[in-house]
Amino acid sequence: MKKILLRYFPFLYKLRVQQLILMRHLMNLNPKIKYARGRKPDEFDFVCKKHKSVLRRVLANSDPILQENKIKNIKIALEHIDGIVINPGETFSFWKRIGKTTKAKGYIEGLMLSNGAVRTGTGGGLCQLANMLFWLALHTPLEIKERHHHSFDIFPDDRRVVPFGTGTSVFYNYVDLQFYNPTNYTFQFNIYLSDEFLEGTIVCNAELEFIYKVEEKNHQFYQKENRWYRGNEIWRMEISKYNNQLVNEELIIKNNSEVKYMKSNE
Repeated sequence: MKKILLRYFPFLYKLRVQQLILMRHLMNLNPKIKYARGRKPDEFDFVCKKHKSVLRRVLANSDPILQENKIKNIKIALEHIDGIVINPGETFSFWKRIGKTTKAKGYIEGLMLSNGAVRTGTGGGLCQLANMLFWLALHTPLEIKERHHHSFDIFPDDRRVVPFGTGTSVFYNYVDLQFYNPTNYTFQFNIYLSDEFLEGTIVCNAELEFIYKVEEKNHQFYQKENRWYRGNEIWRMEISKYNNQLVNEELIIKNNSEVKYMKSNE
């Protein structure tokens, strides 16, 4: 019923979005939450995780110029993300750092995912930056305070090097990505663009006692009511650096997403 109403009365969707944006603004005024704001020009010495992701992927039926636009959008957003420090007791918020992606700030049309479909919008493409931050944070003791997943698997894997389902959805400002630092350590994101990749590192001000690994379990494609779905589980392993023993494992994500592309029988 809700989808039918929105289809025939699209203004209701816009009103709902504005309501959710206002509600998030009010939530952000909570004085008990200390948001990460500081940035340091110099990196810390202890590397927790490095990663890079391909900037230009093979996406069927999409205009290649939109991927170039995405890169420009990411470059603008990085001015607010690169070098950000998360001190003990602080919360990192994707949208608190970046703000609204407007044309006045230089953002242009890029690819966006909405309701299981690909569309374009100002500032589109920032999901790749959010994905990078999320993957790096998973390899630290940072707590995932807020993370949203795509309910659809839109594109087949193209040079994927991380498990399916470790991406994240962001939409200003109420679909956010947030991490909380419950430790006595200070962490820093260092993210930059090279010719072919978005590259990132998360570093710490001291050496951690543990190594954090992310593993996929129970990956499968399955059919339900004449539709294909893809599911898996994402686990975070905490391993002692001193004896290489598993100290703790935590189920982070359980994915079940409808597949929107033609699935191979192989």
